[in-house]
Amino acid sequence: MVYKDGTRNISSSLVNVAVFGIALCIAVMIVSVAILTGFKKEIRNKVIGFGSHIQIVNYDANSSYETKPISYNQEFLPELKATPGIRHVQEFATKAGIIKTGKDIQGVVLKGVGPDFDWSFFKKNLVEGKTFKVVNSVKTNEVLISKYISKLLKLKLGDDFAMYFVQDPPRVRKFKICGIYETSVEEMDKIFVLADIGHVRKLNDWTDDQVSGFEINVGDFDKIDEMAMRVNDIVGYSFTEQGTSLRVKSIKDIYPQIFDWLNLQDMNVLIILVLMLAVSAFNMISGLLILILDRTNMIGILKALGSSNKSVRQIFIFESGFLIFKGLFWGNLIGIGLCVFEQYTGIFKLDAASYYIDHVPVNISVWYLAALNFGTIVITILMLIIPSYIVSKFSPAETIRYS
Repeated sequence: MVYKDGTRNISSSLVNVAVFGIALCIAVMIVSVAILTGFKKEIRNKVIGFGSHIQIVNYDANSSYETKPISYNQEFLPELKATPGIRHVQEFATKAGIIKTGKDIQGVVLKGVGPDFDWSFFKKNLVEGKTFKVVNSVKTNEVLISKYISKLLKLKLGDDFAMYFVQDPPRVRKFKICGIYETSVEEMDKIFVLADIGHVRKLNDWTDDQVSGFEINVGDFDKIDEMAMRVNDIVGYSFTEQGTSLRVKSIKDIYPQIFDWLNLQDMNVLIILVLMLAVSAFNMISGLLILILDRTNMIGILKALGSSNKSVRQIFIFESGFLIFKGLFWGNLIGIGLCVFEQYTGIFKLDAASYYIDHVPVNISVWYLAALNFGTIVITILMLIIPSYIVSKFSPAETIRYS
């Protein structure tokens, strides 16, 4: 609508501001949820990379890395590996030790891995060198250490170092660095050294079929609790040769502090979503009132022709709905565009020491995009119903006379 002097109707500008507000709100919500879910997914995958989704260990195993062994030859293994939802099962063993190089010293955990170890996580986070191969016939002295340990102890690829084990009698082993990894999760990087499981067996005087336990990777993290219960049912009341039973625990039980911290992040995003939905709704309420006030003459004519208040209200709600969809279109375009740009460029950086990752991670999911858009539409339109009742206050005679 244009005035006679050619200037644009101010009401049209204000309506456009309301549409822009909706677009901005949905864009902020999309980016916020994408960053939260991406951040949680990245940190979760890194923690799982060190300990898998589920572990089966000796029930007497304490919280230290000096574990009591169990036999690798378990009757439940075939059924476990064939269970739907379980992606991989592998053996492992751990042993606490000390690396000493010249004047530097660092306490670490030697994690022994077998021929069935899934290297995909460490290959993804490898910054130098390569992984080592484990065979049952001969032990390899090659190990994988973190970039944190290599910098701390001034070690580089190809170097040899000695690791000391405090036991009776004390023992020492010499290893060679074949690869260096970096996950930026300092709590993990500063302690784990990966080696042939045969070394842990030899140091602990275990037999060739003894391990600390089994690590299980599942296909869907969201079903980890359900899968842990299923694994527990399969393992049942299995006992070790020493008469102790086995225990099944998920990664949430092993590192509860990390997963509790990740769950706390949900509250921050929930606050953002509530605020953005409120702003979006009030923007459209303002836009609806402007539309109504700008079309008082039309309201009067429609009422004079016999239109009911309900039908007139529906006209304005439908028009507001069109403006909502317009705002959602541009908001989705901006929000998804920003997420895709960051996903492929990683241009927005983070302090890895504080956030466990060096860039802002994003996770774009069709399901949460649909939920955000549907929720915004429903909540905004519901909040427009009450303000639309202002139409019933208009008198046909008065509106036509003064329009």
